[in-house]
Amino acid sequence: MSETPAADVRAPAPARARARLILPGQYGDEFDDGGPVVVVEARDAFTRRPMHRAKAHLWLSALRHRVAALGDRAAHVQVETLDEVLDDAAGLGPFEVVDPPDRQLRAAVRREGRDVRVLPSRGFVTSEAEFATWAASRKGRLLMENHYETVRRREDWLIEGDGPAGGKFSLDEQNRNPPPKGATTLGLPDPVWPDEDEIDDAVRADLDAWVADGSVVFVGADDRRRFAVTPAEAEAALDDFVETRLGDFGPFEDAMLSNDWTMSHSLLSVPMNLGVLDPRHVIERVLEAHASGGAPLASVEGFVRQIAGWRDYVWHLYWHLGESYTTDNNALGATEPLPRWWREVDATEVQAECLRSTLETVHQHGWTHHIQRLMILGNWALQRGYRPAELTDWFTDVFVDGTEWVMPANIVGMSQHADGGVVATKPYAAGGRYIHSMSDHCGSCPFSPTVRVGPTACPFTAGYWAFLDRVEPALQGNPRMMRPLQGLRRLDDLDEVIAQEAARTTP
Repeated sequence: MSETPAADVRAPAPARARARLILPGQYGDEFDDGGPVVVVEARDAFTRRPMHRAKAHLWLSALRHRVAALGDRAAHVQVETLDEVLDDAAGLGPFEVVDPPDRQLRAAVRREGRDVRVLPSRGFVTSEAEFATWAASRKGRLLMENHYETVRRREDWLIEGDGPAGGKFSLDEQNRNPPPKGATTLGLPDPVWPDEDEIDDAVRADLDAWVADGSVVFVGADDRRRFAVTPAEAEAALDDFVETRLGDFGPFEDAMLSNDWTMSHSLLSVPMNLGVLDPRHVIERVLEAHASGGAPLASVEGFVRQIAGWRDYVWHLYWHLGESYTTDNNALGATEPLPRWWREVDATEVQAECLRSTLETVHQHGWTHHIQRLMILGNWALQRGYRPAELTDWFTDVFVDGTEWVMPANIVGMSQHADGGVVATKPYAAGGRYIHSMSDHCGSCPFSPTVRVGPTACPFTAGYWAFLDRVEPALQGNPRMMRPLQGLRRLDDLDEVIAQEAARTTP
């Protein structure tokens, strides 16, 4: 009896492992769980609108340094648009991706017909699910200070017994010192700047070529790379901040000096927004410094509030408030387009020292600290009625830490009060006296912060009153604006102020 031949049964081929897509803002170890990786370099990220040259360099350098660090595990895909990868004509899929940090990218990875598994977002202290639960439990406005208190209690950060260390969740009243009298700098060591390498050389050459062929337009200077783009560089920058500037951060976090562009600030927003520095790790290092006696409580609390409070808050508001938040909000009727000198970050014709110095710093480095953004740039734009949506794009494009998620609540809400009070309870408008009190700018300025009419009239002081006159109908019901509006109507030269500022083209 002959044997029946064995059936030719072959084991099914194993399913192909999903390749992890690495997108902008995901250039650190936190976004890699092992396995094959596809790092997407899409040129349209640099061509949509004029971008600061230093920002383009930083983000492209971070991407290519990540490719180098991943070695053989990574496929470096250079395309015009992300769609070319997601449609998978090259057969690199199926894909998985940590949920991207802006709406355009999220829509792309979720488009029907694309085989992409989306994982929960990372890189923030509070998850999107945690924030959604918190928001659903709140009645009325979602205030940053309430969110911050919730995070502090949840994480047991700077909590003693049942309450906050120092007796208050915000010690901001201890962190508003003007710069030392007569000082031109804070006298701190220069930050530790990263060393450029052959990757940076190649990035610079490519950016030059893109400019030459007309495919991109940049603004600002081609600064040497001053911000961390790798995890190792970010760790070194964090160490440097904790050791040399954290102690002075709190007292002088709102102060400004013409000859000290970094002051006591951390310069860590770039690596955090690139995804190469975990904000939880940053907070833990700062808390360790305080616990060991190396940093005062007010400085530590102020810094923790910036990250666990404000940074997390504006990230979650970006998703919570929706896509129309930026485009549809203009509560103060701001309709002026950005002037050429502002769009191009060109301070050559600006005489007001505070604005000239700030714009020049943005031109050189693509960065200023938060008070210069709010009380110089934002204050000027608010007074002059620049279009909020256009201004939001500008801040996103010219600041090296600018992202689609970070700027809407900062600009539309906090800076321009265009949302009518969703983020801030009043407009952050101020005259030259505030700038004089917190900086050394006025001493070398041709304008006087106490003069509102005439050739030496401060454009911020006069502009403040002209602004209040323009927006008075929209602010009459705001209790925090009652006294300023009462003061407005006591001015006997208001008509002169309004005419003067209407005729002013550059400050």
